[in-house]
Amino acid sequence: MNNVQRTALVSDNTTAADGVASGIIAVGFLVFVTSWMTLFQWVGEGIRLLGVSLFQLLGLGLLLMGFGIAGIGLASRYGAIDTEPAESAGLLVGVTFGLIGLTTGGLVGSHVLGLGTAGGVVTGLVLGLGTAAVAVVSREDIGSTLPSGVFLALVGVVFVAGIIDAGWSWSPKNLSVTLIGPVIVPTLAILGSLVGVWSAAKPRSGFGARGRQSAAFLLIGVSVFGMLAVLGLLVAFIVINGLDTVLTDVTVGLGTHYIKELGVSVPMIDVVIPFVMNVSQSLFVDVPGVLPAIVGTLWLVVGAVVFAVPLGVGAAVFLTEYADEGRFTQVVEIATNGLWSTPSIVFGLFGLAFLLPRVSSGRKSLLGGQLVLGFMLLPLVVITSREAIKAVPDEYRDASAALGVSKWQTIRSVVLPAAMPGIITGIILGVGRIAGETAPLLLTYGGAPFANSTPDVLGSFELSATPPFVTNEVLMTRGSALPYQLYTSITSGRLPGQGAPFSVTEFGWGTALVLLLVVLGLYAIGIGSRLYFRRKLHHE
Repeated sequence: MNNVQRTALVSDNTTAADGVASGIIAVGFLVFVTSWMTLFQWVGEGIRLLGVSLFQLLGLGLLLMGFGIAGIGLASRYGAIDTEPAESAGLLVGVTFGLIGLTTGGLVGSHVLGLGTAGGVVTGLVLGLGTAAVAVVSREDIGSTLPSGVFLALVGVVFVAGIIDAGWSWSPKNLSVTLIGPVIVPTLAILGSLVGVWSAAKPRSGFGARGRQSAAFLLIGVSVFGMLAVLGLLVAFIVINGLDTVLTDVTVGLGTHYIKELGVSVPMIDVVIPFVMNVSQSLFVDVPGVLPAIVGTLWLVVGAVVFAVPLGVGAAVFLTEYADEGRFTQVVEIATNGLWSTPSIVFGLFGLAFLLPRVSSGRKSLLGGQLVLGFMLLPLVVITSREAIKAVPDEYRDASAALGVSKWQTIRSVVLPAAMPGIITGIILGVGRIAGETAPLLLTYGGAPFANSTPDVLGSFELSATPPFVTNEVLMTRGSALPYQLYTSITSGRLPGQGAPFSVTEFGWGTALVLLLVVLGLYAIGIGSRLYFRRKLHHE
């Protein structure tokens, strides 16, 4: 065979190997998505296709991936395809497959073979060290494919043979936990699909540095897609479970509204959503509503933002533009990072022990809740505002100074407008956190979960000639908020009363959906503000 014929043959074989590797990646992606949907109960484990159960189909997918990956590795090792493998798969691959072998060997030894804990440890160590040795000592085309192929084939056989199925369960000794098939099977399938995709991406790019880079990029891409998909599935899960409750007794009709300024009546579509618009004192009568909780949540967020944003942005301006970099700024940076990582219940205890006695005579109040959430928001505003101000190029400041503008005018007219998109991003992230907090509200704000009226903060201000000159009774009273109402309703342990349109659980899902929509609405406002300032900055 001449060199031209041999080159053509190798080229054809390489193309076929690329197709096989791409097919393995496609199967792995399908197994990955299906497994997540099974975990979220979007796909029932009882589904059968041509007499084959879903778990067996997942096992078949893993089997195909395992044989395909091992086959490509062997084909590369014996020269059937043209690749450039390294002398070793590397320490990272060895550690990864060693841990997989350790876990698999331990479970097989202790549970399947009945060797007990000691026997499982020994079996796991032997299999783990052996797998790691194969990965590190062997050439890359064997070390990065053969252990992966064996692992996928083993898991696939376990699923196809029904050793672990929907009815399987295991309660390990000395552990108060029970592992069940509907959770273990998709979890192992997700792990297997990630390992298979990682291993198949290397031969598709010919192994070597290029193959490792391609595999890393693909693994990161699949992981990012998985995280985004999980978030999407989580949102969809809440929507599906809560939508029926939110839409209970919804009416849509055509009405007429008189516009005083124009002096005319205009036909408009009226939409009445009782679950959102009702004010009810109980979960067990009529259609209980969440309107007071919605308004309470919004006032808590507004109060926290009014308190935290001016202080946080002002502190960031001082630390960045006026204070010298040194020990003081380092201490402030450490303190703000630590405060942002502090659990919310600690802020709640701070509000209960320190703020409430000073702002509302020790009673729970709306003002106390606003201040606690404001203190929670403050560290993030300082951190993100400072980073946004630092990111403004020094050329902006120098150009402004060259025009004879004062430092404060430069900050106000140049630096802050340029940093505003980043500042708003930090506020958006902080608002998303505090709007869903429950623990601080339990200690500082929560009253009756089903309030009989919405808090009228703006209409309750009163002026007086004696200190404190301005009072607001609503700010000094307790109330309800969506996360607080959700917690109190689902933990009440009570059954719905006669004539109640839905159960406690259904009410909880409906409240969770409304809370999600409120948070997303706040996000939308923040994102719109950020886009406005960014567009304004670019136009200028």
